[in-house]
Amino acid sequence: MIRKRRILLNALTFVPGVSSIPLIRRLVAGRVTGTGGTISARYCYSVWLRHLVLAAESNLNSDPQAIAELGPGDSLGIGLAALLSGAARHIAFDVYEYASAERNLSIFDELVGAFVARAAIPDNVEFPGVCPKLDNYAFPASVLTDARLNAALAPARLEKIRESLKNCKSDSSLIQYRAPWISANVIEHESIDLVCSQAVLEHVDDLPGVYACMHSWLKPSGFISHQIDLKCHGWANEWNGHWTYSDLMWKLVRGKDVWLINREPKSTHTRVLGESGFNVIRSDSVRTQSKLTSGMLAKKFKHLSDDDLTTSGVFIQAIKK
Repeated sequence: MIRKRRILLNALTFVPGVSSIPLIRRLVAGRVTGTGGTISARYCYSVWLRHLVLAAESNLNSDPQAIAELGPGDSLGIGLAALLSGAARHIAFDVYEYASAERNLSIFDELVGAFVARAAIPDNVEFPGVCPKLDNYAFPASVLTDARLNAALAPARLEKIRESLKNCKSDSSLIQYRAPWISANVIEHESIDLVCSQAVLEHVDDLPGVYACMHSWLKPSGFISHQIDLKCHGWANEWNGHWTYSDLMWKLVRGKDVWLINREPKSTHTRVLGESGFNVIRSDSVRTQSKLTSGMLAKKFKHLSDDDLTTSGVFIQAIKK
């Protein structure tokens, strides 16, 4: 059953003047105070290395120098892991400024320790819900060679990263944190080797616009790497129950000006990628049994295939055409 309190609160946000009531304003503001996930250095280490390992496996550039991340959340930890792997530049884009310099510095120090130790990638036992999955969680020494890491972890370079973290809202060439960002012109075109995200694109309403931004940022040889969570995020009894709600019901679940999920299935991402000028190199679906029949789906989702109905997540890597 949908959380009745959530529907009531969101329905109230459509009433003129209600959003200015202190209690309602506090409840709505409470939704944008944090995202979870990236408060853990080991989570950030695990996510980045999974993307990197699978890039190498897909014969993509496993030593990207300029990296952009969408939706870093509570820290820039995934981007910091990329820098500690040898990247020369990291740009993070978010809709709110969640990350703080203090948290970034703490996570950075933990990440340095993990890379110095060549720690194994935290696996499904430690992070059972994290995708993409790997066949082998050993430290990827064939990708992150000693020569590469020795250069990336040089004391002078680590200090430079720490200093950049203290002022990452500036136009530093090493780390840039853009929150909020509103257009493709926020950075120069064809300047990025890799755009990545982890459980972010399911929250983006304008998928064509965002994929177009990524295409414009990427160099001709650049690629994207995204893990997308297609589940209902707790707003239905079944993991894919969000596809049974009418537009009106979903509007009540979502409320006014609430950043929730876009309800788009895997097929939408695949289609928009092609329309945006990408060639999909890798598409690893997370399969989950569906209890829904076509008769239970809302009108706008009647077209969903069995593939969509049983795909609860997907890891996609694609290159710019």
